[in-house]
Amino acid sequence: MKGVIFDGKEAQVVDDLEVREPGVGEIQVRIAAAGLCHSDLSVIDGTIPFPVPVVLGHEGAGTVEAVGPGVVHVRPGDHVALSTLANCGTCVACGRGRPTMCRKAIGHPGKPFTRASQPGAPLYNFASTSVFAERTVVKAVQAVPIDPSIPFTSAALIGCGVLTGVGAVLNRARVGLGDTVAVIGCGGIGLNVIQGARLAGASRIVAVDAVAEKEQAARTFGATDFVDARAVASTVDAVKALLPDGVDHAFECVGATALVRTAVDLLDRHGQAVLLGMTRPDAEASFRPAEMFLDKSILGCRYGSSRPQTDIALYADLYRSGRLLLDELVTATFPVDAFDQAAEATHGGGVARAVLLF
Repeated sequence: MKGVIFDGKEAQVVDDLEVREPGVGEIQVRIAAAGLCHSDLSVIDGTIPFPVPVVLGHEGAGTVEAVGPGVVHVRPGDHVALSTLANCGTCVACGRGRPTMCRKAIGHPGKPFTRASQPGAPLYNFASTSVFAERTVVKAVQAVPIDPSIPFTSAALIGCGVLTGVGAVLNRARVGLGDTVAVIGCGGIGLNVIQGARLAGASRIVAVDAVAEKEQAARTFGATDFVDARAVASTVDAVKALLPDGVDHAFECVGATALVRTAVDLLDRHGQAVLLGMTRPDAEASFRPAEMFLDKSILGCRYGSSRPQTDIALYADLYRSGRLLLDELVTATFPVDAFDQAAEATHGGGVARAVLLF
């Protein structure tokens, strides 16, 4: 079968991948569509260290092909959206309803793949999913049944971009009715933060991006204002020209340390900066600690502080009712053989999500 692998030097499409049968508590899924997220590219450029060789991809949807012993909530033929959160369900964090904090959900990559041309040399799965392959094996807890009426290209994006962006607003920041919000970066994550703020009832949502052409998309998803970061001398001054006291919530969705400082500088008293963009592990950011005494805070956020089995089902229902935008996130689709073109389009910053089709 076809798939996209990274061997530590380059990413390439291969056609000799094989995946093992599902074991206890696992399922095998035939992938129909997979979103190309910056996290996949971050493995390639070294921003996210990961063992190699690895089958990439972590945002996907498809059809259940086989289930292992003990799996009862899905069966072959079901349409599912996948999450990367392979949480155990039994630890203290899971028991407290915080599956993103499960210590067994990260840092323990499996090796379910092999290549026919290289027998005896297994490949890692990325983020417990590896959806850049025609078939993959995941824990059953990662699969959430969805209505067959939801297009796979849209359903694929729920499992990362939507969970992270909308979840950061509703679960982590807990944006309230009438609150003010600034969103730095209007890519796939940022657009979902924007629509999360819209769903939460924020009164003003200021989108900030260095690509002026993203204004239309930002407003479609719910932004009330847009700041072209390249057209102003100071992003902070430009936002405060709209909201002089600053904002209640600032979301950094790029992963640039300078923008972490910008997010903090945008805050009103009692405001909070939420960090979503992935920086290099050794990157450091600076801010003025004295400002924190005005009850300001800086929040990390892993995977939207989500509970995938609950949240994916919720977001799918919101999509079907017309309240959550998914189709509009899909800027371009590519066959898996055109991975390089999809990566180039994503690097260029002009797409919300490029989606690979199988």
